[in-house]
Amino acid sequence: MDLMEAIKARHSVRQYTDRALEKEVIEELQSEIDACNRESGLHIQLVTNEPKAFDGFMAHYGKFSGVRNYIAMIGKKGPELEETCGYYGERLVLKAQQLGLNTCWVAMTYNKIKTAFTIDSGEKLCIVIALGYGKTQGNSHKVKSIAEVTKGSESLPEWYQAGIGAALLAPTAMNQQKFTFTLSGNRVSVKAGLGFYVKIDLGIVKYHFEAGAGTEHFVWG
Repeated sequence: MDLMEAIKARHSVRQYTDRALEKEVIEELQSEIDACNRESGLHIQLVTNEPKAFDGFMAHYGKFSGVRNYIAMIGKKGPELEETCGYYGERLVLKAQQLGLNTCWVAMTYNKIKTAFTIDSGEKLCIVIALGYGKTQGNSHKVKSIAEVTKGSESLPEWYQAGIGAALLAPTAMNQQKFTFTLSGNRVSVKAGLGFYVKIDLGIVKYHFEAGAGTEHFVWG
């Protein structure tokens, strides 16, 4: 499964089986987490076989069940943290999909189990990503059109349209898709709208756009 296939196949899943993560899968995920931490300066941590975070009222209210594994997106406090967590978190989400796992971004409906991960001085837990073997593969959601999320949409190049198409498949909070792309020459910019977790969404959307468009075609600006 290549990256675009993973993007098209991946949907949010909240109910998981009790199948444990295999050693090889954990090793591959950890290797990708290590690479993301080196590139980003984040302190992302994989938590396995830990059921307490998703065993409280909020998790049940959020219709989560069987969650025993998750990725803790942790990093230095600062204005770029949420977007960076979104970008690298989605890279890990799609890696998990390629490994045959299912995932769900989780902002609030979990308990913070302090013994499960380490938060160093000046850092914060931004968000977590539930993962494991889902009881289903999830469901697709209605998405906006390219015209609804772009400015100046006359005669768009194919690579740009492919990037927007991939961005429209990105998971966003409440499926709100509150982002707008602008193209000027080969310079692409994207702005977040107003709403919950839009900075995290922005990072996720940027990773999808790069996957669809190809980073050789443009620069962010």
